[in-house]
Amino acid sequence: MTAATLAEVLEPALSENYALAGLVVLGWEDAVAFVEAAEEAGCPVILQAGPGCRAHTPVSVIGKMMRHLADQASVPVVCHLDHGYTVDECRAGIDHGFTSVMFDGSKLPVSENIDLTAGLAEEAHAANVSVEGEVGYVGYAEGAASAFTDPGEAERFDKESGADAIAISVGNVHLQTEKTDGIDFEALLAIERVTSKPLVLHGGSGIPPAVRRRLAKDTKVCKFNLGTELRQTFGASLRQTLEDNPQMFDRLSILKSTMPAMRQSVSDILKTITLV
Repeated sequence: MTAATLAEVLEPALSENYALAGLVVLGWEDAVAFVEAAEEAGCPVILQAGPGCRAHTPVSVIGKMMRHLADQASVPVVCHLDHGYTVDECRAGIDHGFTSVMFDGSKLPVSENIDLTAGLAEEAHAANVSVEGEVGYVGYAEGAASAFTDPGEAERFDKESGADAIAISVGNVHLQTEKTDGIDFEALLAIERVTSKPLVLHGGSGIPPAVRRRLAKDTKVCKFNLGTELRQTFGASLRQTLEDNPQMFDRLSILKSTMPAMRQSVSDILKTITLV
């Protein structure tokens, strides 16, 4: 199976009322476990390299790693560069094998955000790469506060940006370590009325599974970004391994021990939001 673009996997999700998981990758073991879980479920998966991943591993390396996994997988795999804060960051992703890039212009005036996203989309689409944009601002737990997406700005962004998917802010929060009841369905509905593109919720780890299922089945939300809960799974598994095996010192053995738990976490997520 070759690598897929974000548009290729989200268009069926939008028309058939399900969602996909955008999974934050920090290393080889994560990525392998995520793809294995998707293969077992028989559904596409979106591997995401965010700013933290890219600070640790060069884009040229992580892009090749993801494409290698995608080319070996039995299901469609999107290789997605998440939160590119400049057009040049996104261009680097395109140059190094990513099939999808997110330009995060959420801190910019909406007109500038639209113009930059539209220019990038023209370049990306010529290279058969999808673009995700963001309108409104998704805040951070114990950090910068969110600014809910304005429906009028979302309507403009939908029509003018050329983006294939739109990340929105309706109560979702990055780096949320506990599940909350924060999604404002009325705010989401107001955005849905004036947009046609697949919608994305960053900060998916803070959304309870039952709410994720409702969003996937009943709204235009087609992609949940998930990182924090997977890092929590990794940390708990790693600590348990070291507690159970105090003499273990081999790095590869230690990291491989986390993969079953990571795979199970992703399987549970996919059962909630996809058709499986």
